[in-house]
Amino acid sequence: MTTIWGIHNDHPELELVENGFVSVGWDELGDLRAIGSDREAMKQRVAATYPTAKPGAIPVWAGVLLRFGFEMKQGDLVIYPYKPDSTLNFGRIEGDYHFDVAAPQHRNRRKVTWLRTGVPRANFSKGARYEIGSAVTLFMVKTHAEEFRAFLDSGSTSEPASTDPASLPADAAATIAEDEPSAGRIEDYTRDFVIETLMKEIEGVRFEHFVAHLLRAMGYRAQVTPPSGDGGFDVIAHKDPLGIEPPIIKVQCKRTLGSIGSPEVQKLTGTLAPGGQELGLFVTLGSFSKDAQHLGRTRQDLRLINGTELVGLVFDYYERFPPEWKRVLPMRAVYVVDREPEGS
Repeated sequence: MTTIWGIHNDHPELELVENGFVSVGWDELGDLRAIGSDREAMKQRVAATYPTAKPGAIPVWAGVLLRFGFEMKQGDLVIYPYKPDSTLNFGRIEGDYHFDVAAPQHRNRRKVTWLRTGVPRANFSKGARYEIGSAVTLFMVKTHAEEFRAFLDSGSTSEPASTDPASLPADAAATIAEDEPSAGRIEDYTRDFVIETLMKEIEGVRFEHFVAHLLRAMGYRAQVTPPSGDGGFDVIAHKDPLGIEPPIIKVQCKRTLGSIGSPEVQKLTGTLAPGGQELGLFVTLGSFSKDAQHLGRTRQDLRLINGTELVGLVFDYYERFPPEWKRVLPMRAVYVVDREPEGS
């Protein structure tokens, strides 16, 4: 059966989807084929190349490199989580491993044909999302592989004894790292909880009231417009107490996990008075299309907030929430392990 891999990449500027590839770092090692597929040889080369690396990182990094260079095969499926908007991208490996000497970074690469892109994480079970949130750069998806296969086939959008990782073979060390709860995983879980709650429990105009409340927590005066005849916006916000000094902020709220296109954004911008007297703010639980993002970058009077950014604002201003909204989103601050992922 076709293997499914999960891969993380903290360099969105590489534009993996647009350019049709996946990649990993550790460029200083050079072409992995020159090292070969022997695990001990790979661990020794990694240790020699990165002498300041933590001992526990060496077998994990070696495992990632062996998987990427020698275990991935043409026809395998790959899932690439895109953190800026909390979406997943699904592709098929089309090429053998190659070392791109002309690339400025992440020279270890494989060609990919992307099958589905921009899929909301919330479409999948909590367990599947947790598995795909592994702290390891490259890992085999096992427990929830069938859930992801079914999605692609259907086309729908629906305390153990301590062990020293440095003494383990690459695969065993990587498995521990994949299963280990981390700050990133816990944050992802909490972000998913916020999005799910706002999607399932905050219906209709109540989502508009939530956005207005969030703006008030941020220091704005905000009120929801009447249900009918709102002219393309749902909330009016401003800084001055009377609401008569510019700029006036017109807010459009979309309670959806899908992608918002430029036509919907243009409905909002069409209501704005010229000259900077009015600003537009578009808030969604989902994401924005490339065209919509381009519109947001080119217009000085427009700001787009996707689901990931919205949750970030909830985290930043949660302590200012009144009790009724804290009951809707019950959370508390805790200390968690914040070890850096074993990746590059």
